[in-house]
Amino acid sequence: MTILVTGGAGFIGGNFVLDWLAAHDETVVNLDALTYAGNLETLQSIQHDARHVFVHGSIGDRALLEKLLAEHQPRAVINFAAESHVDRSIHGPADFIETNIVGTFNLLESVRAYWSGLDSERKQAFRFLHVSTDEVYGTLSPEDPPFAETNRYEPNSPYSASKAASDHLVRAWHHTYGLPVLTTNCSNNYGPYHFPEKLIPLVILNALAGKPLPIYGDGQQVRDWLYVKDHCSAIRRVLEAGKLGETYNVGGWNEKANLEVVKTICAILDELKPRADGASYAAQITFVQDRPGHDRRYAIDARKLERELGWKPAETFDSGIRKTVEWYLANQQWVDNVASGHYRDWVDQHYGQPA
Repeated sequence: MTILVTGGAGFIGGNFVLDWLAAHDETVVNLDALTYAGNLETLQSIQHDARHVFVHGSIGDRALLEKLLAEHQPRAVINFAAESHVDRSIHGPADFIETNIVGTFNLLESVRAYWSGLDSERKQAFRFLHVSTDEVYGTLSPEDPPFAETNRYEPNSPYSASKAASDHLVRAWHHTYGLPVLTTNCSNNYGPYHFPEKLIPLVILNALAGKPLPIYGDGQQVRDWLYVKDHCSAIRRVLEAGKLGETYNVGGWNEKANLEVVKTICAILDELKPRADGASYAAQITFVQDRPGHDRRYAIDARKLERELGWKPAETFDSGIRKTVEWYLANQQWVDNVASGHYRDWVDQHYGQPA
């Protein structure tokens, strides 16, 4: 038995592949384009594992997709492949259109052709699981209930608009062609192997380097934080027992303002790796100009997933964020290797403006 994972060298996809092989003997064919956030060092512990077949390539390459599907005959495809950083989508939306919309279309068409040729038993057992985001639902005011699967789509950034489009394609391929699809929409992930342009790893690494800890605007943007290992367990559960054509929201039940998240990280670092001068890392907090169209609040209602499939997160925010800080402290070599000069230039460009 084999599964095909796209985007399996990225943050969430890489964690999924590692967790999958820790719990299953089933082979993973891992297709990743290795753009800036794809990192094979994340998968170093399984580089000699015969159950992990890595292929360098894009979901936009139909010929490659058809070859992989024919050769490996997967029973499922899990699609993590996406451009995923809002700031990058604001400054360069074309890549997001190409990967998230056109790439998803090409993947769906290749998978549809493969699935159509399966015998009836394998055809019935096959699954296409599409991993998406809560950002497709737009923004919430403080008094609004969390996003449910029935919320209408109101994307506000090029990134979320491209992901919304990909979700609609997946839905349409199910209703038009009968492709057996599942969709998950997750809240903000955090945890090991997170590329250090996102808030939590950026704050950890800047704090240790004695740099400013940049916070957009007033820091009161609220997000529902989901530990990445919990997200991976939810995907495994949806793949195993999800109802075809359904969407499942995956959240951590951890709504936190960005400023609170940063202060929590500083407190953990104050305990585990105090500054030489005895001051708190919180002294490095710096407020910078807010980004355009910055959504104020996201929150996920994950009750459907718990009610129908029995899933709920294992980590609280307090336990998950401590594990995350400890991982970055223990894996400095990974951090050093991923933080290239190009990455540092990008961070300076986007976080260099004072409020």
